[in-house]
Amino acid sequence: MTPLPSDLTRDRPIVPGRAALLVIDVQNGICGPGAAAKRPEFHQAATSRVIPNIARLLEAFRAARLEVIHTVIEDLTRDGRDRSLDYKLSHMGFAKGSLEAKVVAEIAPWEDEIVLPKTSSSVFNSTNLDYLLRNIGIEDVFVAGVLTDQCIDHAVKDGADKGYYMTCVHDACAAETPARHAAALDCFKGYCRMLSTEDAVNLAAASQ
Repeated sequence: MTPLPSDLTRDRPIVPGRAALLVIDVQNGICGPGAAAKRPEFHQAATSRVIPNIARLLEAFRAARLEVIHTVIEDLTRDGRDRSLDYKLSHMGFAKGSLEAKVVAEIAPWEDEIVLPKTSSSVFNSTNLDYLLRNIGIEDVFVAGVLTDQCIDHAVKDGADKGYYMTCVHDACAAETPARHAAALDCFKGYCRMLSTEDAVNLAAASQ
């Protein structure tokens, strides 16, 4: 067996130009006021914890001039024919250009930040994220957003398999219930580093 480099570890500092914050699906159709009645427990977690923590992450990453990328669930076609089979079966998708497909106002993307519409749970499967990260030179991907046991899970595992150092900012994510959130974190913790918002903000600040 080939020996691994002695310095190979997930516990790494942020290198300027080599790290990105990936904010997944924090959009009006999922986290906005109109979605509150469908999942009140989730909506409470999203508005009281996830969105404020992502706002802190955005402030820190932007101040450090680190890359920020947003994803939204958004059909590429008027009838949604481009969606994955699972999204079609699950009746998941938001119309192209709709209010539901836009990132919530509290953490709205800045003008030059990338926003990727996706039509499956895995951002690596239904967007050109991998291509973009490699073009930009990203090695470390910090993930926040929703849902922990669905799109976050896919992003962390797929990113790890594609050769990125993945970090899940665990208190900036949420699932439909706290139990599902905790179970998902326990499931994919072997694929990534787990950090709190505070720890991730401090890492970003230290990179300046």
